[in-house]
This record gives sequence, C-alpha cells and structure tokens, in this order.
Amino acid sequence: MSTSTKPDLAFSKLASDKQIERTAQALEANGIHTLVAENGDEAQKMVFDLLPEGAEVFTATSQTLEKLGILARLEKLARHDSVRAKLSKMNDKTQHREMVKLGASPEYVLGSVHAVTEAGSVLIASMSGSQLAPYAAAAAKVIWVVGAQKLVKDLAEGLRRIEEYAFPLEDQRVFQAYGIHSGVNKVLIVNKEINPDRITMIIVKESLGF
Repeated sequence: MSTSTKPDLAFSKLASDKQIERTAQALEANGIHTLVAENGDEAQKMVFDLLPEGAEVFTATSQTLEKLGILARLEKLARHDSVRAKLSKMNDKTQHREMVKLGASPEYVLGSVHAVTEAGSVLIASMSGSQLAPYAAAAAKVIWVVGAQKLVKDLAEGLRRIEEYAFPLEDQRVFQAYGIHSGVNKVLIVNKEINPDRITMIIVKESLGF
C-alpha cells in the first residue's frame, strides 16, 4: 500500500437502524454474539460487564477504545490483569519472543475492526498483524467495539473502506505519532466463529474510530 491520500468521507456515514439490525442478525447467525449500544457510555458499560474481575486482558491499539475512555478506565480501575502493563516492563531486545507470545494468546482481547458486512463478515487490517492472531483463534475471548459507520454492504465494499477511508486516516495518525507511514500489510476476514460465545461485538450508534 502506497502513501495515503484523502479519505473517502462516504465511508463515515452512520448505518441506519435497519442496517444495524440486519447486520446484527447475520453476525449472530455466524457465531458472533452481537449487542447494540445507543451511545458510547452504554458501550463502555457493556464492555466492563463482559470482563470478569481479574481477567487477563490485552487491548489492541484502537482509536475507538481510546475515544470511549475504555483504555483509561481499565488502567484506573486496575481490576484486571493487563497484558500491556506487563509488556511495558519488558525489554523488546532481550524478551521479544516472550512479548510476542504474551500478546498473541491472552485470555481476553479487546479492540475494534475496520468493516462489518451485512452478511456478517468482519474485516480487520493491520500494519504489523499483532492483533490478528488473538482475534482469529489464540485469545479465549474476543470483544470488539464498533462504530456504526463501519457497516458496509459486502466484502468488496469492506476492502474499499479499508483502503479508501481507514488507511488514509491511520496513516496520518501513525506519521504524526511516529514519523513513519502505515500500511495495509495484512487483512483478516472472519466469516464465522465456530466456538460458541467466544466473540462478542458491540455495535455503537455513533461514529467511532476509523
């Protein structure tokens, strides 16, 4: 993926209630338990209702979680076993493999996605791929918090949303923060989850994240 251009703002439009309902039904049929939150406060409550006290939690990098204040609240409450807190105390040069393993297979992984189709497929793009292993299979439980602007018609539109909207915005964020460009280097598509109750998606009727 080359350096980004301006994002296509057509992909920032919130889905209708009917589209949200259709998508939620399709996700449920595909083994992804789906909740619908009217706003960010309701979504935050749902997240913490799903996280048992003392659970090991890895938070994937997410503008959605940051905007909702979930990352800050997790740190403040200190009621969970934070994988990120452990990683912050480790040395990447001497403990790289241990750090990769720790982030790859947590009890709970918490994050977001880039597109959800009306047929109930989920798309996540990544520069490094670090969050894809726990999402796909390695985490015992997955919680995704998703703004309703991320709902799309089908996989083709989902891939377009990644390339024409999410990537340009993420590229800008990464360049401002680290002085490097991002990339759509790896894309995970989840069409179905075969393990009952493993994945929960919270669709929020607000524009959140990229």
